[in-house]
Amino acid sequence: MSKNNKRTKILLVFGTRPEAIKMAPLVRGFKTLEEFFDTKVCVTAQHREMLDQVLDFFGIIPDYDLDLMRPGQNLHSLTSTIINSTKQVFEDFKPDYLFVHGDTTTSTASALSAFYLGIKVCHVEAGLRTNNKTSPFPEEINRQITGRIADLHFAPTQASKDNLLDENINAENILVTGNTVIDALLESVERVANLKNKITQPISEFIGDSKKVVLVTGHRRENHGEGFEKICAALNYIANSEDDVKIIYPVHLNPKVQEPVNRHLAGVDNILLTDPLAYPEFIWLMNQAKIILTDSGGIQEEAPSLGKPVLVMRDTTERPEAVDAGTVILVGTNKEKIIKECQSLLNDQNRFEKMSKLHNPYGDGKAANKIVNKIKACR
Repeated sequence: MSKNNKRTKILLVFGTRPEAIKMAPLVRGFKTLEEFFDTKVCVTAQHREMLDQVLDFFGIIPDYDLDLMRPGQNLHSLTSTIINSTKQVFEDFKPDYLFVHGDTTTSTASALSAFYLGIKVCHVEAGLRTNNKTSPFPEEINRQITGRIADLHFAPTQASKDNLLDENINAENILVTGNTVIDALLESVERVANLKNKITQPISEFIGDSKKVVLVTGHRRENHGEGFEKICAALNYIANSEDDVKIIYPVHLNPKVQEPVNRHLAGVDNILLTDPLAYPEFIWLMNQAKIILTDSGGIQEEAPSLGKPVLVMRDTTERPEAVDAGTVILVGTNKEKIIKECQSLLNDQNRFEKMSKLHNPYGDGKAANKIVNKIKACR
């Protein structure tokens, strides 16, 4: 127990599916130590349906559900609503520490709201930077603002810590932990290894005996418009040039993604377009893939632990460790580069095996334990 024999109050706030996945190991870690911590979870439901799927999978029941998602919601209204709504939660629970994750609007607005009330802010996945405020948008500015507010910074890598040191963050307030997404992944991949349901069955039938499965995800705002036109043109070319390749694309619900994807790729025999997948089905599908094309940040961290080379459809990445380690390759939205790198990894087995066996720079699955132990030591 702490000196005053009171449990330390921990509040974890998140709103999107990626946040929920990466915070789940922390929720479990703090709740396991009930003698030390009074732990509660608040969700903003910035992404309602996709968030709920992850909560169900990890068995997380929120103590506060703000249910803020609205049709046609913009960043201005979302930010102000989160600030006002979390104020009421903070005043009710009176946490000692607020935990936020990464670079979402939920994280930044919640951190600012907590700062106004004098609550200590802990930033998980701290220190990622592109130093280009429009790439990714609005995530780069979100994480920089959260980094200025935070009292404790849990950096996934040494490079992330170095970014924070360059911004004059006190080294004593930074801990390199690895990324909690690896904790979640290593637990989950075993649970879904033999997953068979109405979602996975048709995908399995589509894959058949193919050893050249390409998984695609894409949703970034900066790729809307011309970027997605080029991405889809590249995928169409690959599908028509490689008869034995099977491309599977769970299509994001944003109409600016749906429209070009369906216009270019619907009806192509060896391309399967699906609805967005729940977390367990997606982890299962990652394991079936040979390579992954994505503009997602989290997949850049997860896929190397599964031995899956990643082509990142962005011009910059806040995860340069993966580029340096060789586990990911930046291809942007350049049609020719996407085609060239994808076909090379599909057809050059030596290159594929070399890339697939490289060490994942994002940790060993023990990040949550390191974070919990740090807070325990601060009591």
